[in-house]
Amino acid sequence: MGETAELVAKAAISQFNSGQTQIRRVPYVNDQEQIEQILYEAEHNQAMIAYTLVLPNLRDYLEKRAKEKKLIVIDVLGPMMDAIAKVSCLTPHLEPGLMHKLDDEYFRRVEAIEFAVKYDDGKDPRGILVADVVLIGISRTSKTPLCMYLAHKRIKAANIPLVPEVAPPEELFELEPHKVVGLTAKPEILTPIRQERLKSLGLAPNADYASIERIYKEIEYAEGIMKKLGCTIIDVSNRAVEETVSKILKIYYRGDHYEKR
Repeated sequence: MGETAELVAKAAISQFNSGQTQIRRVPYVNDQEQIEQILYEAEHNQAMIAYTLVLPNLRDYLEKRAKEKKLIVIDVLGPMMDAIAKVSCLTPHLEPGLMHKLDDEYFRRVEAIEFAVKYDDGKDPRGILVADVVLIGISRTSKTPLCMYLAHKRIKAANIPLVPEVAPPEELFELEPHKVVGLTAKPEILTPIRQERLKSLGLAPNADYASIERIYKEIEYAEGIMKKLGCTIIDVSNRAVEETVSKILKIYYRGDHYEKR
């Protein structure tokens, strides 16, 4: 949409002591009538034209008419595309705005990552209602890593820890079941993971948090909430993050409501 040509023009102008130089960017040029208007302005202002048109018919028309009017035109993108095509033996898509589509994907990914950080571990229950997916589960069931992985796939994911002593936020019960995914794991898997967590915090590994009895109590409580919500429950025991994400995305895109375990 002209930003590339503008940047190149500014870089070139900076090499000259040309005083005040005006640059006018014309985005979304998609027909010959627009090109005629641009040529008219360039002719009457004794200007040159730098362009990044990718459609061959518009490029050819601009070049032909500019030559007739004895105007200087610079194809900023064409020569580079032609060179890449020769070296790679590939054919360009010739689709305007592809760079912006890539930019949009990038910014959606960044937005999703920021969302995951902001609404991690139940920090703000308001995120539940605007999330694409909400992950719920007891401690150390990979809620945060899964949210971050989903964010890289441009999915806004929030997560809520389920603890017997703390009631889950009411917003959770306002969601459609397919927007919530419950995470669980086998107690014998969680026990050593929680023990290591306690050690990393400088605490005794035999604290109640890592006891098998406490873990059974939490799992029973959490699965009761999940069944009340009617959401899918995924056992993450010995399961790679990528595999779990694949299942979550299936639920998200297809609206599956239950996974047999």
